[in-house]
Amino acid sequence: MSRLPPLNPLRAFEATARRGAVSAAARELNVTHGAVSHQIRALEESLGTTLFERGGKRLKLTPQGALLLPAVTNAFGEIAAATALMRQPETRGDLTIACVPALLSLWLIPRLNTFTDQFPGVRITLIASNDPDNLRSLDTDVSMLYGDGNWPDCWTRLWSYLQLFPVASPTLLNSRPLRSIRDLADHTLFHGDDGREWNTWLSAADALEIGRGRQHFMSDARLSTEAALHGQGIALGDTITASNLIARGELVVPFDLSVPANDAFYVACRQSARQTPIVKVFIDWLFAALEETLPEPQANARKLLRGRGRTTDTPTPAKNRSLSTPMRKTRA
Repeated sequence: MSRLPPLNPLRAFEATARRGAVSAAARELNVTHGAVSHQIRALEESLGTTLFERGGKRLKLTPQGALLLPAVTNAFGEIAAATALMRQPETRGDLTIACVPALLSLWLIPRLNTFTDQFPGVRITLIASNDPDNLRSLDTDVSMLYGDGNWPDCWTRLWSYLQLFPVASPTLLNSRPLRSIRDLADHTLFHGDDGREWNTWLSAADALEIGRGRQHFMSDARLSTEAALHGQGIALGDTITASNLIARGELVVPFDLSVPANDAFYVACRQSARQTPIVKVFIDWLFAALEETLPEPQANARKLLRGRGRTTDTPTPAKNRSLSTPMRKTRA
């Protein structure tokens, strides 16, 4: 291997060539004007050639200097890039995530490959749970919870508010149409809670008095959504977990009315875990991935219904009036 020139003279040469003046290079390198001049002369003596044309206010490179500069600039750039990579936090290892079951099945898992492709050294463990006790467990790194966000002594950040609205399979509506709110009496309603969410939506639709058909109660919203997917009845979907299903046409939204959920989705973890590199990159990915979530699934449903030529009695709430009916933490 040919003997390389010393590093410090090369740094002085590159800075001077880029800045166009010895004094500017000296300020950048935090050395004296004389030190830079000395380093450049030493480099020229080492190479046996002149690198700058002297005499003007701004130094100009000689042909030999112009030949050397791109190689030196690229070399310093590659060294800087490699050093930055060495200083990047380690993003390999095990990561355990506890997540609301519906959010886990219907939102997180369909997108998880975009995280694991970006960080192939991370091994994921997923836990379907909406239990805040996971926040105190050393076995759980990150939690995605549905609730009010009030979990003391934890790092917590709001991830997304929710809107709730009825969803049904197109197959069901083809065989048993929903032309008005009253037609709900002819359908099975699926609950992901104790019934409060449906009561909230019916109250906003001024339809609490309608007769109820069959009703089935599920332990979480994932199960009620799956029942709706199989064409067995009507469930309440939300703007996050139902978005993919609506975008693909597997579910439709028959009424142009949604109500805000009292609670929301939060990302939370132990304070000690928050700054660990693997947790930090996953949380950053969660918020970046959220930006790609379909914002208004109802728009797809209205377009689909118009395409069928169907007219629906779609009640409109009083300008998104606030709803005071309490709801349990059910988007689980």
